[in-house]
Amino acid sequence: MVKIRLRRMGAKKAPFYRVVVADSRAPRDGRFIEEIGTYNPLTNPSEIKINAERAKYWLGTGAQPTDILRTLLKKAEIV
Repeated sequence: MVKIRLRRMGAKKAPFYRVVVADSRAPRDGRFIEEIGTYNPLTNPSEIKINAERAKYWLGTGAQPTDILRTLLKKAEIV
C-alpha cells in the first residue's frame, strides 16, 4: 500500500518534516516515491507547504494519508 506520510529531518530537538509518498513497508526516513511538501512545526503558526495538485493526484490513485497528515491536509484545505 502507498502512504502519504511525514519524513523527519532537522537536528535533535529541532524537527523539520518533509511530506512524502512512500510504500508502507519502507522505513520512516527511508526510500520514498515522491516528495510533495514540507511541514515546520517550530514556527508560530506552523508552516505547511504542500503541492495540492500532486497530493490530490496521489489521493485519487489510492494513497492513504497517515492520521497526522490527514489533519495537516485539512488545515491546508486540500481535503
